[in-house]
Amino acid sequence: MEYHADINWPDFIQRYWQKRPVVLKRALKNFIDPISPDELAGLAMENEVDSRLVSHDDGQWQVSHGPFESFDHLGETNWSLLVQAVDHWHEPSAALMRPFRALPDWRIDDLMISFSVPGGGVGPHLDQYDVFIIQGTGRRRWRVGEKTPMAQHCPHPDLLQVEPFTAIIDEEMEPGDILYIPPGFPHEGYSLENALNYSVGFRAPSGRELVSGFADHVLQHELGGKRFEDPDVPARAHPSEILPSELDGIRAMILALINDETQFNSWFGEFISQSRHELEIVPPEPPYQSDEVYDALQQGEELNRPGGLRVLRINDAVFVNGEQLHSSNQQALFALADNLAIGKDKLGDALEDPSFLAMLTALVNSGYWYFEAE
Repeated sequence: MEYHADINWPDFIQRYWQKRPVVLKRALKNFIDPISPDELAGLAMENEVDSRLVSHDDGQWQVSHGPFESFDHLGETNWSLLVQAVDHWHEPSAALMRPFRALPDWRIDDLMISFSVPGGGVGPHLDQYDVFIIQGTGRRRWRVGEKTPMAQHCPHPDLLQVEPFTAIIDEEMEPGDILYIPPGFPHEGYSLENALNYSVGFRAPSGRELVSGFADHVLQHELGGKRFEDPDVPARAHPSEILPSELDGIRAMILALINDETQFNSWFGEFISQSRHELEIVPPEPPYQSDEVYDALQQGEELNRPGGLRVLRINDAVFVNGEQLHSSNQQALFALADNLAIGKDKLGDALEDPSFLAMLTALVNSGYWYFEAE
């Protein structure tokens, strides 16, 4: 199933992206759910899949985490099943991510799907990331408030909520409608009938994550071994004092590491191309030989990548799931990054290069690309 979003992206980015929430009515026309509630429940029974059940009764909130063994104990109202990164495990659902490639791949995170019965939801809350919420089967009412400083509280240790808010959007959503919410706008959704919702979430690393990640890279690659030097150590009135010029020198040492463009780009490509959730990577058995990959592509087969695999470019470098690819066939590497499915037409003469073909075969044998027939 191919999904096409009726969104004027330049206009949307200018008016709404990271600025204002908006409801995009019928943005996905003739919407058909890529997954059923039963299939979603089946995923929530798997060990590798991140899922939770949120329910409330008489103001008491309960949260339980998967994998679940049964859902027989649940009533007909006031609960919601949420499953994270469904695009990693369910190929038809991964197709819902494609209309959002108008925004950069590195900013897109994952697809969370929720099934809610009447009254089901997670209460009023804030997110620290952009999200597009697609309405599937059923009707759900969404309220969004203005972005103002709000105190958060935990009605349950695993649930962060905000106080009730005045709505600037109060809308009953129907299949194919999309609600866009930038970071920091309080929102609340609750079902009016059994309903499926699809949340395309974005990622924006915090300064804390970046500093921590870059520090790990410095340690791993044994960078920054140069020590502080002060051959002209300045005199001072108080021996206990650290002078501004010395602090500048310390800061300059740290900035010199960050300003090493080659190392910085290499680190960020590795860092941001890693998925935050487990991937469904299935290496082929038995492994392919290079000539088998070559023959399959020559016969018109295409290589596909698993849902959630992050393939990103920085200048001439291409990164896959935390690793940099190395090949002199630059255009073929770019083609691997830019296309979700790829055949011989886009790989071109690179297939005649034994070293490129060996690299591609290694990627296939790692489960990072696969032939549809498998």
